[in-house]
Amino acid sequence: MRIFVSGGCKNGKSFYAQHLAKAQNMGFLYYVATMKPVDSEDDERIVRHRAERENWGFLTIEQPVCIEEILNKSDSRGSFLLDSVTALLANEMFLPDGSVNENAADKIINGFSQLLKNIEDIVIVSDYIYSDAVIYDPLTEKYRESLAGIDKYLAKLCDVVIEVAFTNVIIHKGGGKFNELYKTLS
Repeated sequence: MRIFVSGGCKNGKSFYAQHLAKAQNMGFLYYVATMKPVDSEDDERIVRHRAERENWGFLTIEQPVCIEEILNKSDSRGSFLLDSVTALLANEMFLPDGSVNENAADKIINGFSQLLKNIEDIVIVSDYIYSDAVIYDPLTEKYRESLAGIDKYLAKLCDVVIEVAFTNVIIHKGGGKFNELYKTLS
């Protein structure tokens, strides 16, 4: 089962996604961490996420760029939790040398295309930071547009699409016999 989970920032998506990944565990259980910490708030979030999944059996793969490379670091028959597309895009778009890769979304979509051909059980987490009506500077708008495009691509390919909003779980696609599981984990 390929599951896409999206919602606002810092609303419990990651913890919810951990439950989903654990529930569909078919072997090894991988946590694919994409965040490159840049400040103390990021460091605190990483510590919190690690504590939340402690003793759950996750093997962590740090993969802040080139997401398709997790295929070389794992058993594709396992279950994966990828957290998050938002951080992955920031890492691929805003490069360490200060330059900007405005085609980062294409690279990420190609990487996910390879992943989804080889991995059957994955939960992918993203933030919908593109839904407000505020107009930002051109670079921020390019980032938001890129994230929306990646999320749209993933929603199309995933079996289940879930939105977590203010502790409410909304199933937009799929679910079927798993509807009760998705609702009870909220």
